[in-house]
Amino acid sequence: MSDKPVKLTPAPEGYAGWLAELKAQIHDAQQRAAQALNLELVVLYWKIGSAILARQDRQGWGARVVDRLSQDLRSAFPEMQGFSPRNLKYMRAFALGWPDLQFVQQVLHKLPWGHNLVLLDKLPGPQTRKWYAAKAIEHNWSRNVLVMQIETRLLERSGKAATNFELALPKPLSDLARESLKDPYRFDFLGLTDEAQERAVEGALVKHVTEFLLELGAGFAFVGRQVLLDVGGDEFFIDLLFYHLKLRCYVVIELKGGKFKPEHLGQLSFYLTAVDEQVKHPQDNPTIGLLLCKSKNKVVAEYALRQNTQPLGVAEYKLVESLPEELATDLPSIQQIERELTGIESGQPNTDDES
Repeated sequence: MSDKPVKLTPAPEGYAGWLAELKAQIHDAQQRAAQALNLELVVLYWKIGSAILARQDRQGWGARVVDRLSQDLRSAFPEMQGFSPRNLKYMRAFALGWPDLQFVQQVLHKLPWGHNLVLLDKLPGPQTRKWYAAKAIEHNWSRNVLVMQIETRLLERSGKAATNFELALPKPLSDLARESLKDPYRFDFLGLTDEAQERAVEGALVKHVTEFLLELGAGFAFVGRQVLLDVGGDEFFIDLLFYHLKLRCYVVIELKGGKFKPEHLGQLSFYLTAVDEQVKHPQDNPTIGLLLCKSKNKVVAEYALRQNTQPLGVAEYKLVESLPEELATDLPSIQQIERELTGIESGQPNTDDES
């Protein structure tokens, strides 16, 4: 068969659509093949780990049998990887941590082996592991993102913001909205210390919008920063505006550089009314407001929220509390960050969403 390039003739009518359909079918087949392979691999590793456990527990074989088994398996299957003593010990831990093979077959096979090792290494018990496993599958987290979510204690922060959603929104929307917020939010990736002012934090969040969206959680889509609202001829600017794809509503986020005060909710409530009147589509759910402040008295926040009929939430945000001197000198100053943001000096709103 000749390897010479074939001169292509003009494609017939409808060819482009047919090609796209075939590409989609091939991609789907590749995905199914990869999932099937991962299922077989994860189940095989569980069975090997379970067999090691059984021999050690029931027949009293010592730990050194793993080294012998590793050597024999690698000799028998030189083309296969994964039979190192370290990985065999992980297989044993995997079977010990997940004694239910059915759960492995139904859930854990959807995660690559490396993800399963992260769950074993970094989490103490099955219930916590199940929660993070479910989130990793739902949101298709990479291993690095899974590690980051565990290390920033996502489970402990999810659904912890003070809100009035139970009173202001119907079920199940209120439950979904509450679980979509967290407290506190971690903005360590900005490299700013607690001395940073609201405008600097706001600007840095836009510059790092990819990391910001990851911290906000699944479903948030960035709309703009300093979004203009014209109300009766007066101009107002929303700090940050998002749209939540699952909640089907706009989310207004306001930043406050100090401690929460009840009067902050008045301004946020006004913005919600304006967005509902001027921006919201008739089929959208009511706009939600989230006030992010450096600190709050939880009881004061709950009292203030109780008096509002609009869906509002209050949560803290955490910056880097202190930086080593040598690291601090390598980070941009607040003034540098402000200069980099389009329109800061001119006072014009910047709705650029590029990071």
